[in-house]
Amino acid sequence: MPDVAAISWFKQQFRQPIEQAVQGTPLSLDLLTAIACQETGYIWNRLRKQLPVARVLQLCVGDTLDASAGRRAFPQTKADLLSKPRGQAMFDLARQALVEMAEHIPDYRKAASNPNKFCHGFGIFQYDLQFFLHEPDYFLQRRYAEFDAALGKAVGELQVKLRKLGWAGRSSLSDYEMAALGIAYNRGSFTPSKGLKQGYFDGSRYYGEALFDFIRLCHSVAPDGQATAAEPGLAPLPAVAAPSAAGKLFEVQVSSGMLNLRGTPEIPARPSANLRGTLPDGQLVQALDGRKQNGFLEIQTYRNGALLQGFVATQYLKPAAAGSALTAAEPVMRTLPAAHMPRKAGTVTRRSEAANAHSLNEKQQPGRQGSSAEQRRAELAAIIDWLAVDDPAHLRYQPGGGRTYCNLYAHDYCHLAGAYLPRVWWSAAALLRMGRGETVAAHYGQTIEEQRANDLFRWLRDFGQGFAWRRAADLDELQLEANQGAIALIVARRKVDGLSGHIVVVAPEVGELRARRNRTGQVTAPLQSQAGARNFRYGSGKPDWWRGEQFAEFAFWLHP
Repeated sequence: MPDVAAISWFKQQFRQPIEQAVQGTPLSLDLLTAIACQETGYIWNRLRKQLPVARVLQLCVGDTLDASAGRRAFPQTKADLLSKPRGQAMFDLARQALVEMAEHIPDYRKAASNPNKFCHGFGIFQYDLQFFLHEPDYFLQRRYAEFDAALGKAVGELQVKLRKLGWAGRSSLSDYEMAALGIAYNRGSFTPSKGLKQGYFDGSRYYGEALFDFIRLCHSVAPDGQATAAEPGLAPLPAVAAPSAAGKLFEVQVSSGMLNLRGTPEIPARPSANLRGTLPDGQLVQALDGRKQNGFLEIQTYRNGALLQGFVATQYLKPAAAGSALTAAEPVMRTLPAAHMPRKAGTVTRRSEAANAHSLNEKQQPGRQGSSAEQRRAELAAIIDWLAVDDPAHLRYQPGGGRTYCNLYAHDYCHLAGAYLPRVWWSAAALLRMGRGETVAAHYGQTIEEQRANDLFRWLRDFGQGFAWRRAADLDELQLEANQGAIALIVARRKVDGLSGHIVVVAPEVGELRARRNRTGQVTAPLQSQAGARNFRYGSGKPDWWRGEQFAEFAFWLHP
């Protein structure tokens, strides 16, 4: 399938006509490139190195049939095509196109050996033969082999689907919305409750899932075809969304505690049921439109690297100082060294041993080095299986004596995946010494302390961005980025600090292991992996566990 080099070639060849064709629309070069990768990339990526561009475009045909196999669109069979005016000429062309393409693409040779087989997808963006009844000359004159003509059909069809999805007036689309539009392009419609799990299924991934991967991969190649150097194992996170709020600016004013950010303008019977987060005193927020609802105002704000949106009680807001503006904070630079538990030379920390403050260092530990989303997903799944948190032989994670080890499991997962989540961190006294410019050595109980879930909540909030962590706006973003091979966590801090908070890993969806979604497609329970009172490699956990009344606050976190 197409890789960075293939995408670079495609953009160098076709950037100019695509950018001209999508002007004034929310469509983009990356979206059209991704669709070409998904539709015919398995053809043109093989041929681009050996044939001229014009010949490559002629051979971009596919999707064969000769008898009905569940296809509803015309033609369902060879006989169906032959029964129409000029049908014989169309069959001859479609048959010859298959034979010529199969000379270069071995996967199609078996189909080409059947004299009744013919193609029904034509052009680099795959315009389907169902449209032969209305515009036979487009096919019979082989206009699909002209890039501008094929592009015009693709853009036209995408604009039709934009209107059906209600996005025709938009100036831009998120990556997820691009994939949703691509699904509608592929199958005719998009069903929100199914998320990206729609379109053609190749036995392991759906069209929408694969297209989203290509969209993200296309972002790594500049419009001129120059690829950015990606560090192996890291999943590039998208830029934080720009605010759309246009109302007045306010500052949060609370005398104690935090201001609740809610998903709806109300305090429900279970007050935590619609919580999206909490905002501290002094937090700058901007009203979307200034319209009050039930004593609440819908706002946007930046918090720990995420653009958050929700409703806050107006009684806890005051006008912001003149000259204030809602802007994303500059990236936090790392100024502190990572802390690690000192280890005697030659010692090994194993899963089979009781919990301790050391990181694992067994032989042949799995890691995350993949350069594609598919590779990273497989590597993270391998880490989960290797840690085998539910294996009783792995004493490191087994609960007992009133103690649980969610923090240790989250640390081990991140450690193997190449993300720093501390098992131990610097004490307050050590941080003060570092602030004075001193070099501080790690000594357990003196300069470093073990980090439990409550501590990790605070560490991520206060120091996480300096170690490449940023918050996710919601569960949808959290699961979506986990599916790209990013590290994703949910962490909640207890109201009573001496009691255990909780932290879980959000795992990439794989096969039938899926997050739970509602009918609108929103994630209601991501795919989780945890140690705790109950250990499991994959599961959904208790519904909305992070909104439990025992927790003071919660947050969703991402690491590339």
